[in-house]
Amino acid sequence: MIRLAQPPDTARVQAIAVEAYAPYTPLIGRPAAPAVADYGARIAAGQTYVYEVDGLIAGYVVTFALDGEWELDAVGVDPAYQGHGIGRALIEHCEADAQTNGCSAVTLYTNVMMTANLTLYPSLGYVSTGRRRVDGYDRVYFRKDLL
Repeated sequence: MIRLAQPPDTARVQAIAVEAYAPYTPLIGRPAAPAVADYGARIAAGQTYVYEVDGLIAGYVVTFALDGEWELDAVGVDPAYQGHGIGRALIEHCEADAQTNGCSAVTLYTNVMMTANLTLYPSLGYVSTGRRRVDGYDRVYFRKDLL
């Protein structure tokens, strides 16, 4: 079940982010941006959805409108639940949310060191739009047209 996150979910979402992104810390040289994000603010702004399995939050996605497009800001799945389609379901939820809100495209970025994502997003129809260094992170940007 996917539902809008509520303030009491903040600690669990933060814990998932830390655990899910921990393998990338040695590759990036510091924690990945989603591991240190302010999920309390994202949840308070109504920008975070959680995926529940038997009442336990197993994953989350942060998504919102940005410059007339829909931004997939972060997606994370508890390592114990990875490989079960939860991340893909959350991405699909983001895309449906974009269409519901009148946006014709979803944009996102990932770290250049997250090589699995560089294959995953194109397999889901996302096209690379460039690379930039932002806040000390080397990012690869993607876009998916929804029409």
